[in-house]
Amino acid sequence: MRIFRSLLAAALAALALTACSTTPEAPTTGSSGGEGQFPVTIKTAFGDVTVPKQPQRVVALGWSDAETALALGVQPVGAADWLAVGKDGLGPWVTEKYTTAPKMLGTQEIDLEALAALSPDLILDTKASGKEERQEQLAKLGVPVVGIPTGAEAYLTSWRDQLDMIGKAVGKTERAAQLKADLEGKFKEAAEDHPKFKGASVVVGVRNADAYAAYIKGAGRVDFMTELGFTNSPAIEALKTTGFSVKVSAEQLTLLDANLTVMQAIGDTAAVVKADPLFQAVPSVKAGRSVLLEDRQVSQAFSSNSVPGLAWALDKTVPLFAAALDR
Repeated sequence: MRIFRSLLAAALAALALTACSTTPEAPTTGSSGGEGQFPVTIKTAFGDVTVPKQPQRVVALGWSDAETALALGVQPVGAADWLAVGKDGLGPWVTEKYTTAPKMLGTQEIDLEALAALSPDLILDTKASGKEERQEQLAKLGVPVVGIPTGAEAYLTSWRDQLDMIGKAVGKTERAAQLKADLEGKFKEAAEDHPKFKGASVVVGVRNADAYAAYIKGAGRVDFMTELGFTNSPAIEALKTTGFSVKVSAEQLTLLDANLTVMQAIGDTAAVVKADPLFQAVPSVKAGRSVLLEDRQVSQAFSSNSVPGLAWALDKTVPLFAAALDR
């Protein structure tokens, strides 16, 4: 902690020096959020956050915050690899690449000393746990921290809210609006091309290290399917308590049955799922109306719930869903 406090003090001193030496900016239109207009104010679960000027050293800590910033033309100096992609944390679905690799800072547990050493002027944490302790740790740097939105739950920030919040924070609202329109158009086109999707029930399941689970409304994976016209299984929704998924025991695997069952293997392998006789006995699986996302990169993009990830995943998964539903 002594090292962290020293680094923190140095970082704050550097920020203060920068502020003193900066030429005063021309008046802006305040918090309207237009392209390049500052200051801007963003509503979060921890209150309103004001970004006083165009940030130059952005740290992206939340799930997919980094690739969302990159899609907006902003290069984070620090990032987090929630999907365990490796290296700079970018999968093949991210077309905008880093010119300089960011410092990887951890996901649930952040390397606070390394974060302080980066001297950030904006911290993005729009899709994270939303815990007060985490927010307080980040706030110690004395720079704007854009946390989860008002009313959001842990890790359930929608891609639209994430895009909107980050777009405002980095002064790229016009670019954000265009990305939103493009992705919404892509979802709409896919849904119109596959009318059988509309109203069909779906279960989006996962095999963890030693058990199964299914995602509920609000989880990015389910939102992906409902954007296409599917309806999340009422049987799964009836089990909802808190969080973004519900456990499904071996004795309850028939809960995974639906018009279409989509499965991922996270913490386990697709081979284990394919070899599981209980899973294979689920009616929709037995009938061939299931899709196991065996390709790790496709599964990661489907899980990303970011603009670039969702766009890439649509191209890869929609044909698989259509073929399975036709069986």
